[in-house]
Amino acid sequence: MAEKKLKVTLLKSTSGRLASHKACVAGLGLRRIRHSVEVLDTPENRGMINKVSYLLQVEEA
Repeated sequence: MAEKKLKVTLLKSTSGRLASHKACVAGLGLRRIRHSVEVLDTPENRGMINKVSYLLQVEEA
């Protein structure tokens, strides 16, 4: 069975944010505003998404 994926898009800038929040955005593979990536739906990725949810848009891929 194929693993579930999430499409994550960065909507707001990371400048002026906490270092740990910047690290979460980088860990998800996001580089710039309106950049989208598909990540596996794992507890680790969910945790990073939840931590910086105010910067992101998340959809099922």
